[in-house]
Amino acid sequence: MEGGNGPDLQLQQLPLATAAISVLPHEDPYSYKENLIGALLAIFGHLVISIALNLQKYSHIRLAGSRDPRAYFRTKTWWCGLFFLLLGELGVFSSYAFAPLSLIVPLSAVSVIASAIIGIIFIKEKWKPKDFLRRYVLSFVGCGLAVVGTYLLITFGPNSHEMMTGDNITKHLVSWPFLLYMLVEIILFCLLLYFYKRKNANYIVVILLLVALLGSMTVVTVKAIAGMIIVSIQGSLQLGYPIFYIMLVCMVATAVFQARFLTQASQLYDSSQIASIGYILSTATAITAGATFYLDFTGEDVLHICMFALGCLIAFLGVFLITRNKKKSIPFEPYISMDAMPGMQNVHDKGIAVQPDLKASFSYGALENNDSMAEIYTPATLPIVQEEHGSKGVSALPYRVLEHSKKE
Repeated sequence: MEGGNGPDLQLQQLPLATAAISVLPHEDPYSYKENLIGALLAIFGHLVISIALNLQKYSHIRLAGSRDPRAYFRTKTWWCGLFFLLLGELGVFSSYAFAPLSLIVPLSAVSVIASAIIGIIFIKEKWKPKDFLRRYVLSFVGCGLAVVGTYLLITFGPNSHEMMTGDNITKHLVSWPFLLYMLVEIILFCLLLYFYKRKNANYIVVILLLVALLGSMTVVTVKAIAGMIIVSIQGSLQLGYPIFYIMLVCMVATAVFQARFLTQASQLYDSSQIASIGYILSTATAITAGATFYLDFTGEDVLHICMFALGCLIAFLGVFLITRNKKKSIPFEPYISMDAMPGMQNVHDKGIAVQPDLKASFSYGALENNDSMAEIYTPATLPIVQEEHGSKGVSALPYRVLEHSKKE
C-alpha cells in the first residue's frame, strides 16, 4: 500500500511545490521585508553621504575664508565628514545584500534631493519670498518628482531573491544572457574609448557613458561580495571560493577607473551636468546589468515592470530639474595687465589681458559703462618708483606704461 501510494503522493505534491516557487517573488512576506530593509539602508546611506560631503565642503570654505594656517585634514569638521562618508558607504554597501540590484541603484537620487535641500537651508544670502520661489521653483518641483519616483521604485521594484553563494554567482557569471551582455558592453566600451582617446571626442555623454559601463560592473561585483559576506556571517562560509576574490579585484579596478574618468569630466564640464547625465546613464546601465546577471525581473508581471520603469523616468526628470536650477559659477579674474612689467610672466593666454564679465556679481577692477557696453577701458596705471638697493648710480629700469584714452 505504501509503495503504491508513494509515487501518487509525490506526483500530487510536485505541482504544488512548483506553484509555490512561481509565486514566491510576489507573495512571500519575507522577501518584501528584505526589500524594505535594503531600500531603507540605501536611503539612509545616501542621506548620510550627502551630509558628509557638505560637511567637508563647509570645512574647505571655512578655511579658505579665514586666516587659519591649518590644513583641511587637521580640522574636526573634515574628519567628522569623513566618518559620516564611511558610514554612508557602509549602509549602501550593505543594502545590496538584502534587495535586488535594480531596486538599490535608482535610490541614489536621494543624495541629489538631500544636497538640494541642504543647499537651500544653509544658503547665506537673504531673499524675498517671491525671489526665493522664482529661483528655486525648479528645485522644489524636482524634489517632489524625485520623491514620487523613489516611492514607485520601492513599491513596484523587483522582488527576486536568492542565496548569494559561490556556486550561484559562478552559474550567473557563465550564463549566456550575461555573456552576451558582456560582449556588447566590451565592444561599446572599446569604441567609446577609441573615439575619446584617438579622436578627442571629449563629449560629456561619451565620458559619462564610459563611467556608466564601468559602474554597471562595479554594482554587480558589490552585490556579489556583499551577499557572500552576509551568507558567511549566517554560518555558511563563502570566502573560500575563488569567485569572491575575482569579484573583489573587479570591484576595485572598475571603481578606480570610474574615478579617473569622473575627474577628467569634472575638469571639462559643470558638476550639475555631470550629476544629472551621470545619474541617468549609470542607473540605466546598472539596471540592465542586474536584469541580465541576477535576473531581477524574472517572474515579475507587466504591471510591476511598467510602474517600475515609470518610477525611473520620474526620478530621472526630478534629478534633471534639481541640477538644472543650479547657477553656474563665474570664475573671478582680476583685470590686471601683467605684461606691463618686464620679466613678469603673463598669466593670460597669448599675453592679452582679459576683461572680466561685466555682468558678474563681483567685478573687481572693472567699470560698467551704461552708455556703451562695447567701450572697454584699459586698466589705470600708476607711476612706479624703483627702490634703491645698494649703489645710487644704477638707473631705474624703464617700465612700459599703458596709455589711457577716451573720447569725450
